[in-house]
Amino acid sequence: MLNIMRKPDGVRVLLENMRPASEAEVRFECEPEGMRIFLRCEKQDPAFICLRWEQEIKGPVQILGDAWERSYADLAWRPLDCTAFYPWYFLAAGEEGITGCGVMVQPGSFVSFQCDPHGVTGWFDVRCGARGVRLGKRELHAATVLSRSYSGISAFEAAKRFCAAMSPAPVLPKQPVYGSNNWYYAYGNSSGEEIRRDAAVVAQLAGGNPNPPFMVIDDGWQLNPCAGPWEGNDRYGDMSTVAADFKALGVRPGIWVRPLRDLQAMEEHPEWRLKKGEELTFLDPSHPQVKEYLRDLFERIRSWGFELIKHDFTTVDMFGDYGYLLKGSITRQKDWSFYDREKTGAEITLELYRLIREASGGMMILGCNTVSHLCAGLVEINRIGDDTSGREWNRTRAMGVNTLAFRLPQNGSFYMVDADCVGILGREIPWELNRRWLELLACSGTPLFVSAQPSALTAQMEADLRAAWVHNALQTDIAEPLDWRYNTTPEKWLINGTVKEFDWTGGFWSPMLWERTQMC
Repeated sequence: MLNIMRKPDGVRVLLENMRPASEAEVRFECEPEGMRIFLRCEKQDPAFICLRWEQEIKGPVQILGDAWERSYADLAWRPLDCTAFYPWYFLAAGEEGITGCGVMVQPGSFVSFQCDPHGVTGWFDVRCGARGVRLGKRELHAATVLSRSYSGISAFEAAKRFCAAMSPAPVLPKQPVYGSNNWYYAYGNSSGEEIRRDAAVVAQLAGGNPNPPFMVIDDGWQLNPCAGPWEGNDRYGDMSTVAADFKALGVRPGIWVRPLRDLQAMEEHPEWRLKKGEELTFLDPSHPQVKEYLRDLFERIRSWGFELIKHDFTTVDMFGDYGYLLKGSITRQKDWSFYDREKTGAEITLELYRLIREASGGMMILGCNTVSHLCAGLVEINRIGDDTSGREWNRTRAMGVNTLAFRLPQNGSFYMVDADCVGILGREIPWELNRRWLELLACSGTPLFVSAQPSALTAQMEADLRAAWVHNALQTDIAEPLDWRYNTTPEKWLINGTVKEFDWTGGFWSPMLWERTQMC
């Protein structure tokens, strides 16, 4: 059984050129919940803390890691691989049982692990962007590492318990969240008239529930595609009127925003933007004036009467890449930093999430493209995987089923997990396949969001949606993938004590359905 809750056998502090820091001090405090790691480095700008725990791993072992932000159909139990990096935590399953190694949520650094036959290496990225952080006289709490060993229980139950140990104080919705989102049929092309029609359909199918559904307006309501200024465009008009109309229909209003991309603010205030090489990119959340801009943005959306806000793209806008492109480092770009050089990238990300939490008041927060271990405890719901699709079944199967199975242990411990929508758009995907995804989501104990083009709905689809929403409005189900140790898109599930099988192929194998999944 691995144990990293002890002083490591090797300690190194590295500068951004990967040379050792000459005057750094790493301090350890051992407590029952974990070992706290502190860093002092007054005269140099540290980039990484590298810790090594020597321990022989005997016998065959399987490793399950996590992801920096969303997953991208890439999660699986795999053989021991000394070249792999595991963001935040990993589980090792061997002959003696299962061990989890990781860090408590909301750390002060981006943490990843490597595991090999002779021990564990922990990498604590304390950079400010891609440059070393200027700590000065400040002592940084880089992270709290913990390990737990389990025997006599399933690997899934062990994963659930370890996630709960890493995140003891989640922020969860007061009542289950479910409903509709218009992205997977509108794809940004919608209007106030159309969204009210969509809300009316949701109200007809689920509005009579004691727990009302949400209608979430995705990209397309604002002045520019996928960018601010964040005001209603000519097709939507006054957004407070839209929110009020939703409530009159019996649905709860939600809205999408990309907070670090506002074309007008970026043009008028180039000094607010992150500079990477010669390129000015997106808004820098560590800049004091950007913080004020963001506070005003979320307070304004709250004043319109929306009850849920989905904020998106913050990880890629800050660090330059989506998670599937990243290995042990949160950014691949070189020689850039945030405006505030005295804080780590993890601390700046946490400050952004806390600002959104505070400025949003009582609004529900759904994070998308958020750093999972940093947003835990600061969002009620988190999108845990890349986009599903209303057009490509293979994408829904790969992205949706994989992320639900392998990040379901985080549900209720980190946040409520959102494995993304059931996209219903014309006849691109046979309903018999989509219906299986709908059924699994509905009885998974996680939020069920549907993205349905009203004109595509048949009487059978409406009946199935009505039943799924009525069921998911409670979210009391307990689900567990049974074949996840050898199947990346599990088909055998234990749901409330009963085994249920989902055939994700079902005889449908046309080239249109099995088009190669594209990362986008």
